Amino acid sequence: MKVVLFCGGYGMRMRSGAADDVPKPMAMVGPRPLIWHVMRYYAHFGHKEFILCLGYGAHHIKDFFLNYEETASNDFVLRGGRTELLSTDISDWTITFAQTGIESPIGERLRRVRHHLDGDEMFLANYADVLTDAPLPEMIDRFARRDAGASMMVVPPQSSFHCVELGEDGLVGGITAVSELPLWENGGYFVLRQEVFDHIPENGDLVADGCARLAKSGRLVAHQHRGFWKPTDTVKERAALDAAYARGDRPWAVWEHDAAGVGA
Repeated sequence: MKVVLFCGGYGMRMRSGAADDVPKPMAMVGPRPLIWHVMRYYAHFGHKEFILCLGYGAHHIKDFFLNYEETASNDFVLRGGRTELLSTDISDWTITFAQTGIESPIGERLRRVRHHLDGDEMFLANYADVLTDAPLPEMIDRFARRDAGASMMVVPPQSSFHCVELGEDGLVGGITAVSELPLWENGGYFVLRQEVFDHIPENGDLVADGCARLAKSGRLVAHQHRGFWKPTDTVKERAALDAAYARGDRPWAVWEHDAAGVGA
């Protein structure tokens, strides 16, 4: 199944200065950028055809794959001055690099790569900046059995703040952690059918337009995930993931778990 990755946004909260033009999916987690971790997740489950919706800082993403160094994340033998890889990451991946505009919203980026989907009934989509250990095969199978146009993975609220209940007299009636509220957030992992294109107008958004309209007609389903899910909207969040990688705490690396015999 093809995987559409939205990787053309500015990622302003991740930037360290005016001269920093690296797009958010290229922020490093361990020896590889975020987008690699996301792609490796999909490839682990057999989905190795990627369509990258490029925009801001596209040359960074192109250069990374055009000059890909397998030795950065694979064991190898150096024999007679020549490198012999013991494993490989991307040799069987197919990656389409599509420029979808600098200012284009997510829905418009998706519209602009529709012809690369070859009319496939179902396909996957992702923001390329969120890591998870969600059971992708289960997510796909549940959606395939439903008569719906889209599936959105949802997660509990991640905020550490508290909501305060106020009475008319200004007295506080209760305090509840946001994470304990009966709410769910968009987790950024989608399984879509071609039908979604019928609900995204020109320069529209995937969620606010496409998913919202499908929801109104009862054709949007949710996959609830309470496991590992971490966004990288800020430098602090990216640094936390990088530190977790360094100490070997990387639940999103389902490919490593299987290799160790633990299972995805």
